[in-house]
Amino acid sequence: MNGSGHISLYLAIVETENLPLGWEIYVSFKLFVFGQIRDKYLTIHDADDSSIKRLNGAIPKFLPLDTFNDDSHGYLVNDCCLFGVEVFVHNHSGKLECVSMTKQPANSTLTWKIENFSALYEESYSQEFTVADSQWKILVYPKGDSNEKEAISVYLCSCDCLLSDLKYFAEFKLRIRDQINKNHVEKTAKHWFSKSMKDWGFSQFLLLENLNDASKGFLVNDTLIVEAEIMAVSNIKLFP
Repeated sequence: MNGSGHISLYLAIVETENLPLGWEIYVSFKLFVFGQIRDKYLTIHDADDSSIKRLNGAIPKFLPLDTFNDDSHGYLVNDCCLFGVEVFVHNHSGKLECVSMTKQPANSTLTWKIENFSALYEESYSQEFTVADSQWKILVYPKGDSNEKEAISVYLCSCDCLLSDLKYFAEFKLRIRDQINKNHVEKTAKHWFSKSMKDWGFSQFLLLENLNDASKGFLVNDTLIVEAEIMAVSNIKLFP
């Protein structure tokens, strides 16, 4: 701990076997030594007096040995010394967050057949699906979103981040299938989804003139096939 030449003082919690898995206790504390001649305490704390630390706490350079052994200070009298600690325990509402990554998760592709496409009148439509215990949905703007009016817009949206402050990562593909020639339009993206950035995708996914061209095979029998494929996704677990 690089405390050579000093008295080192530590604060530790005992009986940790009785605490829950993943426990954390946040405290602010002061350590002190009693000057027996002057009847005063020498108090030493961390560099930031207002800081809140996780246990275990330590001050490896609490007091130089030369000072401690100097009789004029009275810290060591008749081979006896007095140390003390002042501890304030703080409530901490944070949670331990465990993030793992699943590559090529099972059931990772949603194929959505949108029938009667030409009759759609809402600005956007969505279809939900579940991948690796997380909830997602495809967003489709048949005539483009607010930034695009000449192309169909397609996005992937995380449903889970709308209900919490957690972030979810996904590497994914969005696809509109060519039902005749198999020349699918496909785009790939990576994104950390959050409450403020809940969806990610492409405003200009496919030009409407190409979408409506029957020879290109995107609309067959007035049916559009949109797919979302998630190649990697984060799994998040919270511990109190």
